[in-house]
Amino acid sequence: MSKLNPERAVLLTGAGGQLGMDVSAALRVRALNTLNLRREGLDVTDKDAVQRAITEAAPAVLINCSAYTKVDMAETEQKQAFAVNETGAANLAAACQKTGTLLIHISTDFVFDGTKTVPYKEEEPTNPLGVYGKSKLAGEEAIRELCPPHIIIRTSWLYGTHGGNFVKTMLRLAGERETLQVVSDQRGTPTWSADLARVIAVIAEAVKEGKTPASGIYHYSDAGTASWFEFALAIVEEARGLGKTLKCKSVKPIPTSAYPTPAPRPAYSVLDTTKIKDTLKLDIPKWRRSLIKMLTELSQEEGW
Repeated sequence: MSKLNPERAVLLTGAGGQLGMDVSAALRVRALNTLNLRREGLDVTDKDAVQRAITEAAPAVLINCSAYTKVDMAETEQKQAFAVNETGAANLAAACQKTGTLLIHISTDFVFDGTKTVPYKEEEPTNPLGVYGKSKLAGEEAIRELCPPHIIIRTSWLYGTHGGNFVKTMLRLAGERETLQVVSDQRGTPTWSADLARVIAVIAEAVKEGKTPASGIYHYSDAGTASWFEFALAIVEEARGLGKTLKCKSVKPIPTSAYPTPAPRPAYSVLDTTKIKDTLKLDIPKWRRSLIKMLTELSQEEGW
């Protein structure tokens, strides 16, 4: 690995997104020198621009939070999804390989088809159901081929105080409607983006200290499981407990068949986090506890 550039130890792409903003904050807490690049500052699909940026920065670590994440729109915007999630990842990987940079890349539970009933381990066969999952898997494969020093972190049901996500959608709808109908036969793990960001920062700090974890794929989500219905119910209950005024009087479970979407979703996408927990000696928080923390932050920002 190349020597640590004291001015720019970490290069962060997608710094303006939901996860990117939390990662940037987590890196500041650890006083890691970071160059933040938003989408407008670096188009990861531009191979030459990527090569120039990484060569100039010569970072010890590149954290890629750039991603096309519109799951349903990906079904009709296949070119755009693969451009960012596969070509963009490949461009970053090729450039990192030349500078000896460790690439930390974020992937998804959607690389699995959801036919299991026990948590997915990193080495299990993938079989994405939709374009989004296929494009993210293609990005994983490109990184593994082009950049030996890499850490790919698959996560699930990500939400946070920044950007749009399920939590914010439920809060908006609960403020407008008396009844919410939410799918109850899809199961996974809600994951607060700030929790994932802290894990990413731990890895970046380990690299700075010469304790880089072994290259490969790791799974991270918060602890526990829930259906989308259970998640929505918790959002409404906890937000109301924090003083949020909501019109919603009931949250009702419905089957996936009653709420068809352009992109199919895995029925079960719980990730086994044993590997990353043991590697980094993590104490992973329960998802509902993290939800309360996120809603508390949001209430303070919005003045509930």
